[in-house]
Amino acid sequence: MNPLAKLDQLNLEPSAKTEVAALIQALIEQAERDAKAIQSKDVKIAALTHELAYYKRIRFSTKSEALAPLQRDVFEETWNTDISAIDAEVEQLQDASPCTTVVRPKRLRAGRQPLPSHLPRIEHRHEPESCTCGHCGRELVKIGEDVTEQLDVEPAKFFVHRHIRPQYACRSCETVTAASIPPAVIDGGLAAVGLLSWVMISKFQDHLPLYRLEQIAARDGVILSRSTLADWVGRLGVALEPLADRLAWHLQQRPSLHADETPVPQLDPGNGKTKKAYLWAYRSNDLQPGPKIIVFDYQAGRSGRHAGQFLGDWQGHLVVDDYAGYKALFAAARAHPETRLRLEPCIELACWAHARRKFFDLFQASQSPIAQEALQRIAVLYAIEAEGQSLSSAERQRLRAEKSRPALAGLHDWLQRTRTHVAPNTATAKAIDYSLKRWIALTRYAETGDLPIDNNPIENSIRPIALGKKNWLFAGSERAGKRAAVIQTLLGTAKLNGLDPSAWLKDTLEKLPTWPNSRIDELLPFGKSH
Repeated sequence: MNPLAKLDQLNLEPSAKTEVAALIQALIEQAERDAKAIQSKDVKIAALTHELAYYKRIRFSTKSEALAPLQRDVFEETWNTDISAIDAEVEQLQDASPCTTVVRPKRLRAGRQPLPSHLPRIEHRHEPESCTCGHCGRELVKIGEDVTEQLDVEPAKFFVHRHIRPQYACRSCETVTAASIPPAVIDGGLAAVGLLSWVMISKFQDHLPLYRLEQIAARDGVILSRSTLADWVGRLGVALEPLADRLAWHLQQRPSLHADETPVPQLDPGNGKTKKAYLWAYRSNDLQPGPKIIVFDYQAGRSGRHAGQFLGDWQGHLVVDDYAGYKALFAAARAHPETRLRLEPCIELACWAHARRKFFDLFQASQSPIAQEALQRIAVLYAIEAEGQSLSSAERQRLRAEKSRPALAGLHDWLQRTRTHVAPNTATAKAIDYSLKRWIALTRYAETGDLPIDNNPIENSIRPIALGKKNWLFAGSERAGKRAAVIQTLLGTAKLNGLDPSAWLKDTLEKLPTWPNSRIDELLPFGKSH
């Protein structure tokens, strides 16, 4: 009931009625203001609760939607180790038990995988002490043989190549003839290509600092000073740079690319501290033909101009996250970074993994049913992609037209309807708005059969380097960072194409000194199938 209308029914003096009416109106307005303040506080509390839960999960729990493969491996390794230790303790107790009436249960083992056929075999034949029967004394006849195999390994083994050059003289004309030494990638250097490859793989793929390699060599009585190792790394970085540049050229011929960046601490000698540099990464699209390529570009900052400088006049579909530095590439008209000529814009492809992550964080923080519904709908999109993984581009396009585009339309309608019932500035509103604002870029992939649904391929390529940063801590200089980017480009591309990076690098270092520039593509880590 309206309190002001009720006031008219009371037998009050006009002046008193006016005062009471003013007081009631003031109370109503104050209540409305309090209600708005409470609602604003509720929204802020919900946002802070979501943020707090997110950072608690980042600090004390897993940082991603699921355990990373490396984390799962660590847990499984621990479980398997504990199980094996318990089995061994049980066997020891059973062996020590004087009771002979209990039959030891047969240990269940998973089927052992055959050892790789390409490994060399060293045979050890175990013959009986006598060729006659121990019971009747007659000669034994071979009826078969039992073969078991064990895997073994030799740690890094150092050895020396001796190059002997006999010199021959001609008595009549008094000339001396000797064979020339094959050219080396480091002219007159101490290290053979096998040792150089070991150093580079250990440093840039296994992320071992040079002082650890120095210690490993010292255990075999080999003195390899850090300054010598650093000299080899520097010279090889220069020698291999043309190959990385050529890979970048090949990458820029592709019609669609992935792009991402990761921070790298760089030593700042003047301050005795580190500053933040960035390793930019660009990767080919696995759904399109051609060898796989990953190119790293080390830069001192995260400005979007670095992406513009690397891509130059490249045009095509670029898969990125929502970082503002890429926005200039998608502008209506962009300028060439050097000539300043106007270029057609690149076409943005957004990442569904990033959109999904917003809802995942929301669900982890508050068990939101809206977030759960969004996750289930997005999971349908990924299930369709899994179904079309082995299909051709044309077949995948038909599959997406039949299933993905209707699922996307349903998801869009649901997001719009849900957004109207969600208070602004809440975590739920922000998660929904992220997808709605980027909807066109998020759905472009479904119009084709050869564009990716997310940016996960390049994130997976960056992840090993991010893990390695915990070992080498920082880049010593900008030049060191660019050198690392060259080596990581070559080793990363070799790995993507199924090559053994160590074998490829050793073979390349042998060929490089005499290889003609006109055939440089034959040295690129593309594999024989390319």
